[in-house]
Amino acid sequence: MATSSAPGEGPVRPVSVSLHEGTIAALKARTGKRGMSAYVEALIQRQLERDRLRELIEDAEAEHGPVDQAAVETKRAVLRGDTASSADAA
Repeated sequence: MATSSAPGEGPVRPVSVSLHEGTIAALKARTGKRGMSAYVEALIQRQLERDRLRELIEDAEAEHGPVDQAAVETKRAVLRGDTASSADAA
C-alpha cells in the first residue's frame, strides 16, 4: 500500500514491531506507557532525516569530491567564535 504522505503526515495507524524486553522497559521508563508511540515516531522521523542527509552528502561527494576536513574545522572555529582561527579563516 503506497502512500504519498511525508514522514509525520497522514493518518495514524497501528503497526507491530518487535523490541528487546530491556529496550521496552527503558522506553516505558522514559515515556510512560502512553507516550511510547509519539517517542518512537519522533525517533523514526529523526533517523529518516539523518538517512536523507547522508544520501545528500554522498551525492555531493560523488559530484564534487570528498569534503576538505581542514576547511570544515576552520568553519567550525568561526561558528564557535574562536578568534585565533577566525582571523586565519578570513
